[in-house]
Amino acid sequence: MMGQRIVIDTNVYVSRFLRPDSIPGQAVARVWVEAQPLTSIAAWTDLQIVLSRPKFARYIQSNAIEPFLNHAWAISETVMISTAVRACRDPRDDKFLEIAVHGRADTIITGDGDLLALHLFQGIAILTPAAYLESR
Repeated sequence: MMGQRIVIDTNVYVSRFLRPDSIPGQAVARVWVEAQPLTSIAAWTDLQIVLSRPKFARYIQSNAIEPFLNHAWAISETVMISTAVRACRDPRDDKFLEIAVHGRADTIITGDGDLLALHLFQGIAILTPAAYLESR
């Protein structure tokens, strides 16, 4: 469905980066081709921090991070957050709800149980990568 507006959680992007052929990797690839990915400065900063963690260093080449981040940034629409959203049981995940609400998203793709517990938030679907792929 071209034109869908999709928020991709950091954990899904990390899975895509580490294993492009994984289910999360396939979901990200589909979004990148068929939909409009949405991000915010907070979510973008989070992704940069997570990918630079030493625990991932043995799985990736450090020179691969920047091209991945540059591509994801270039094709994403950056959503400006004007009001805070406080609805997730883990407040660190509220940034994804903020993107979805302010960016008029159709779907949030996540593997995070705290977000998935919301099922539907203000009319926005919250799906695992597998559920997103199956919804096609």
